[in-house]
Amino acid sequence: MGNIRKGRPGAVRKKSRGKAVGSGGQGRQALEGRGPTPKAEDRTYHPAYKAKLLREKAKLRRNNSGGDNCGGVRGGADTETVTGRNSVLEALRAKIPATTLYIAQRTEFDERVREILGIATGRDIPVMEITKAELDRLAGRDSVHQGVLLKVAAYRYAHHMDLLEQTFDSGEIPLFAVLDGVTDPRNLGAIIRSLAAFGGHGVIVPQRRSAGVTAAVWKTSAGAVARCPVAMASNLTGAIKDLKKQGVFVVGLDGHGETELPGLYLADRPLALVVGSEGSGLSRLVTEQCDATVSIPISQATESLNAAIAMSIACYEVAKLRAEA
Repeated sequence: MGNIRKGRPGAVRKKSRGKAVGSGGQGRQALEGRGPTPKAEDRTYHPAYKAKLLREKAKLRRNNSGGDNCGGVRGGADTETVTGRNSVLEALRAKIPATTLYIAQRTEFDERVREILGIATGRDIPVMEITKAELDRLAGRDSVHQGVLLKVAAYRYAHHMDLLEQTFDSGEIPLFAVLDGVTDPRNLGAIIRSLAAFGGHGVIVPQRRSAGVTAAVWKTSAGAVARCPVAMASNLTGAIKDLKKQGVFVVGLDGHGETELPGLYLADRPLALVVGSEGSGLSRLVTEQCDATVSIPISQATESLNAAIAMSIACYEVAKLRAEA
């Protein structure tokens, strides 16, 4: 009875077995070591983590590319973006080499978005769902993305001498388009499309003061860039001289040319057709390198032809004369 104290009936107090531990002490270890919440890009399950991996891969490719824009090295930025449902759909239909498709969370799926997803999954293009804020950041402040954004890989330019060698190896008569100061990407895309249609073998553009191959060029060419390569020369007159040394005749398209295009006597030779900008035409240095300058007969009521249209007509005439020969 020594352990029973007087007071409340049945109250039994056990002997103490050491200092009692409160609930805070029992859960202290569970609370230790967690630290602050990781950033979204550090959580492997979060879309931002995949986006970070893509950025790191792009940076690695950029560091490994080196050199200038010639000889098969990527030119310009490592990637560019296409935004807006219509633009993204057209880009995918044109088979632009895309790297990633981004779709904002809670985006309303209309017929365009469903087709975009269908094409992307069919071509194994990674599709990432991100927040609208993240998509706003990727698209830029002034871009209207409508919940979709497509990243396009930078174009890999060829070297003009490689194009010439490949054409000679194929046994075909070379036909190149050389662009002198054509800055409108739609003109470049249209020229690529026409050259591919009439059996041409490549387009040569200067590194400066010229349109480069962008998503807009891919769309305008209707995917012909995949069949008709583009070379970028650091010095256009130097590239023309290289072609001439290998037996290529250079013909400049000029409204005041010394001869008319129909029945061009050089059509059956290795040929480089040169077109200048619609405003100033061929530059003096390029004109001096031309073996001939030809004009396209047009109505006197029309001052000049668009550069892309002029090149298309010239390519058609050369193809026709070669077929007749």
